[in-house]
Amino acid sequence: MSFFSKLKNRMFKSSSKIDEGLEAIVNDGGEEEQAAEVSPAAVARVVEPEKPAVAEPEPEPDLVPEPEPEPEPVAEPAPVQEVESKPTPQPQPDPGPAPEAGPEPEPAQAAPPEETQAAKPGLLGRLLGRAGSQKTVKRVLDDAMLESLEELLISADMGVETALRVTANMAEGRYGKKLSANDIKQLLADEVARIMDPVAKPMPLYAKKPQVVLVVGVNGSGKTTTIGKLASQFRAAGKTVIIAAGDTFRAAAVEQLQVWGERAGVPVLTAPEGSDPASLAYDAMTRAEAEGADLLMIDTAGRLQNRTDLMEELAKIVRVIRKKDETAPHNTLLVLDATTGQNALLQVEIFQKIADVSGLVMTKLDGTAKGGVLVALADRFGLPIHAIGVGEQIDDLQAFDPEDFANALTGTEE
Repeated sequence: MSFFSKLKNRMFKSSSKIDEGLEAIVNDGGEEEQAAEVSPAAVARVVEPEKPAVAEPEPEPDLVPEPEPEPEPVAEPAPVQEVESKPTPQPQPDPGPAPEAGPEPEPAQAAPPEETQAAKPGLLGRLLGRAGSQKTVKRVLDDAMLESLEELLISADMGVETALRVTANMAEGRYGKKLSANDIKQLLADEVARIMDPVAKPMPLYAKKPQVVLVVGVNGSGKTTTIGKLASQFRAAGKTVIIAAGDTFRAAAVEQLQVWGERAGVPVLTAPEGSDPASLAYDAMTRAEAEGADLLMIDTAGRLQNRTDLMEELAKIVRVIRKKDETAPHNTLLVLDATTGQNALLQVEIFQKIADVSGLVMTKLDGTAKGGVLVALADRFGLPIHAIGVGEQIDDLQAFDPEDFANALTGTEE
């Protein structure tokens, strides 16, 4: 299954909410219209292919050599036929069968062509009739409809400002025109893709060794799993990776990283429970430099953005890392849980001040109807979105593709 299919299937909560909402908005005050546009085009498409289909059995040229056996009816067999014709008049006294045989071939030959001729137009008529009988509900794009669209997008956690901007762009050049639910869905998908396209960027890799990647986020956002998946993917791409288990306050996080490390063949550096995570980060940088590792990924303890003490601890890790390398960390990834909705905006704002966030990873898109928050994040902050996750498997974390995401969010086909 392609990642798009998986993304679309697992983002059903978001797409179904928007899809059902659009249908309701259009049906409320919309009018049915006959989809007659299909019939003329359909006639040409259906009838024309039938002609080449009949022309295909043009292997009739093979029949041309058959007339060559014409020499068989030589004059010699002719008299034999004449002799046979003499006995034929003998059955003439049977007037009954003779007239019966005469009319039989005529209706037999006439009936099949009539039936086939009648059957063909009947079939085409039914097919075209179905196409022509399809009715589409359309509604005029006016202020009332735009207000309903805004409310729908806000309920999908796209945010007020982003929802207003999106609907305004959708209405540009189309105000006062009749649109169907599918028309609006496609317009919405195009607008979402346009907003997301500038931020769809993979995590940059530098020649600097080791490239330090600091991973931050609140409790339960999926940091540990994301680090394991990224490390596995980088390792598969030929990079040497070291992981530092900086969440020294939660033993389960260390054990989880060790499992991923074994799975990916990546070493995991740990420290005694409750020890200083900043000290572990410094030691990990020293080892990564000595071994010439390409990447050093540092996990951090989950922290709430409103806990100033924990945020200060994160700031300390950054200060200690920079004592070793002034340019570090080279990447600071903020892992966001899609189920938090608009709270993700506040998280980005605070973490960006403390740790200078350079990119985002959105997880758990498969468990929420709030997928629109990613659009709000892109529209407000413009931070690169490196990857999105829709599950627990290694291939459930993939590079962010704006068109795939837009289609999955709106329920539009790929």
